[in-house]
Amino acid sequence: MKLHPKIAVGQYAITGQGPGYVSVNGRRLEHSLIITPQRLDPDWPVARAEDLSAAHLRPLVDFGCDVVLLGTGARQRFPAPEVLRPLIEARIGFEVMDTAAACRTYHILTSEGRAVVAALIVEPQA
Repeated sequence: MKLHPKIAVGQYAITGQGPGYVSVNGRRLEHSLIITPQRLDPDWPVARAEDLSAAHLRPLVDFGCDVVLLGTGARQRFPAPEVLRPLIEARIGFEVMDTAAACRTYHILTSEGRAVVAALIVEPQA
């Protein structure tokens, strides 16, 4: 899937997504990542949804966002409530969806100027 966002100077946009990758500002990333319009962490250490823990989500609380989009790979997988506890306790909204849907939603929300963080699991391709 190719996205065609208007990229403001100094901002991060998802420009494409497919099996085993997400492109940010035209750069193909084949590893799980965290992205906001102002920040990119291209090495989020979560390879599979099953590996996700509260410790992986806790740093997102400090991003000052309205909503966290959690892309769980090729399929939507809901984490256990204890994994989501840091977001719940901080009263930060979150949506759990497959990574492709999270990329599309990130594109829409950033185009509206929303304070959004996308934590995207990119599953390695065999």
